[in-house]
Amino acid sequence: MRTPMLLTILAAAAVLTGCDDSGSAGLAPSPNAVTSTLGAPTTAAEPVPTDAQPKRGDKSRGAMLTVTGIRIGHHPGFERVVYDLGGTGTPGWVVEYTDRAVQDGSGTVLDIDAGSVLEVRILGSAYPFDTGVAPFDNSEPVRDPEAPGVTGVYRTIVFEGETQSFIGVRGDRPPFEVRTATGPARLIVDIATP
Repeated sequence: MRTPMLLTILAAAAVLTGCDDSGSAGLAPSPNAVTSTLGAPTTAAEPVPTDAQPKRGDKSRGAMLTVTGIRIGHHPGFERVVYDLGGTGTPGWVVEYTDRAVQDGSGTVLDIDAGSVLEVRILGSAYPFDTGVAPFDNSEPVRDPEAPGVTGVYRTIVFEGETQSFIGVRGDRPPFEVRTATGPARLIVDIATP
């Protein structure tokens, strides 16, 4: 009588063990699964950026977005900076290295402790009173000790339909990639680490 029950338990354990780490069958991902800052568990490594050339992307028509948060995360081979956005539409972007962090409008030069400075311009931006979205409090640089390749993300200033921000990066202009995601809207900057 115990043998059939033991075989049933062993068979059920074998079926559950055969599920992948993506959380299928309602199971939690294994401790070895990598969870990206976008929240989707993955077991495969994401591609590491390969070039440091300026990147540009177009905003959607009528985009009116406000930065609501900034997150930094570490991934194998790169650091990820995510700008969370509220409002309507999809952002465009201009992201490139700069020799000095000079704020639009005021001309203020920011002192950024980094080997390189990546300037991020989020196109399709609007002031919070136009979007009805509470803005991110950016009085202090955003830092994450778990992502040492990024020394900090500095300021998000809206000026003439663009949000300007600066990312302090360790090293001499490492490769980077830029893309957007939706649900909610996000601008994602991945920066290779040595």
